[in-house]
Amino acid sequence: MQREEDAVHSIEDPISQSAIVDGNSTEPSPDSSAVVSEDDGRGRSSSRLSRPKLGSRKSSGTMIVSRDAPTTVVDSDFEDDDVRAMSPRRNSEEVDKLSEDARRDLIEQARVLQTSLQAIVDRVETVKSEHEKLEGGNKFLQSYIGELMQTSKITSSAPPKKGKARIGK
Repeated sequence: MQREEDAVHSIEDPISQSAIVDGNSTEPSPDSSAVVSEDDGRGRSSSRLSRPKLGSRKSSGTMIVSRDAPTTVVDSDFEDDDVRAMSPRRNSEEVDKLSEDARRDLIEQARVLQTSLQAIVDRVETVKSEHEKLEGGNKFLQSYIGELMQTSKITSSAPPKKGKARIGK
């Protein structure tokens, strides 16, 4: 179980490129992750490889400051070619101007959308009234055709009128 943990630790440890055991440097090999063989003939050692020490660095975690601590303002002094100095820093006037411009743009866009919506509503009303006119005309034509059919039935069922007699035989 210990060897498996060593192997997993060694695989997850990209920092250690080589290990130093008893003053001898050994390069990592595919099967040397759990057990390091030594050249002096002592046999196999299952000692855990230690990770090389990193340079000291500050924690990037959250700093906890008490309420009573004095407020300290750190003036950042960046060189001209530093990226942080080139990033846009806007004062409140610029932010207010940008927000007012954005507000005006949104209001103008809302007006345009309302105008186009009103045009669509007007068009729908026009189409609706034209549809009602066509529907009325359609009903009139249906009743007219029905009356014509009735009169054609009446005329077709009546006995044929005697017209000119045929002169013939």
